[in-house]
Amino acid sequence: MTFARPEHSIDTDTLPRMPAWVTSARPEAFEDVAFLSGAALNHLHLVLGREEVPKAVLRDRLALRAAEACVGFSGRPERAPELRDAIHLLRPGDLPGPAGETYLAWRRAVERPVSIKALGRALPILELGQIATWLDTGKGAPVTRAAMALDAVLTEAPRAEVPALILADAALAQALGWDHVVPLLAAGLKRTDLRKRGDDLRLACHRAVTASAVEAARLAVDLARRASLLKGVAPKLRAKGAGAAVKIFLTQDAVAPSALPLPDRAARRLCDRLVDLGAVRELTGRDTFRLYGV
Repeated sequence: MTFARPEHSIDTDTLPRMPAWVTSARPEAFEDVAFLSGAALNHLHLVLGREEVPKAVLRDRLALRAAEACVGFSGRPERAPELRDAIHLLRPGDLPGPAGETYLAWRRAVERPVSIKALGRALPILELGQIATWLDTGKGAPVTRAAMALDAVLTEAPRAEVPALILADAALAQALGWDHVVPLLAAGLKRTDLRKRGDDLRLACHRAVTASAVEAARLAVDLARRASLLKGVAPKLRAKGAGAAVKIFLTQDAVAPSALPLPDRAARRLCDRLVDLGAVRELTGRDTFRLYGV
């Protein structure tokens, strides 16, 4: 069976596009690298200001990428599919395991507006006073502040890579005037970068921010298009609770049918119908224990 394409859609060409000179340049001088990171962040700032972009989904998906990078730094084999399973298929009373805990930390870090309390919820192993101290370590421009926060945490606690990267992204968000953490550093850094200090670490952070901001902006445009399709088919959904289910899809990277406010069979039918309508995707490729997302 085929379905008519939803009339409710956006023209993604109206969203600002990253300048080609940002994505194609390969600078070596520090000032040129810093200039490009500033340009990439400015562009991402403009994209995040657009109402069409589903910011909660974007942050959640970037949190998954950050968690995947951090798990890789620790030498563990889990990647995005396993991380999704570890959280979204978790049964009451079960523990998510080390990789799942990393993903949970990142998800909690992006869920609420940046604050010491919110970061303490994401990083319960840290004292709130210590979080505040590290967060305020950096001075100067946004990436410099983020790099200094990262440097400070890793100098005092070399194995605290996840807290260090979360606090660095939080420092970056605060410096840019963003309400929420937008994970950028972890996915752009290499394992060896985390052993650098001072200017070498700052240079690595500038490069990481440029690469991640380019990817985040591209992802934002794609998610804006997908969210528009989902909103367009929402009026066609007759299942009770379908409106609340759509809101969940517009805030999370992945959703299990059991997490929707419908009976189990009705939730699975709704997910399958949304896939048929092209409004969401099945993310696992499995016949059972499926997960869905825009």
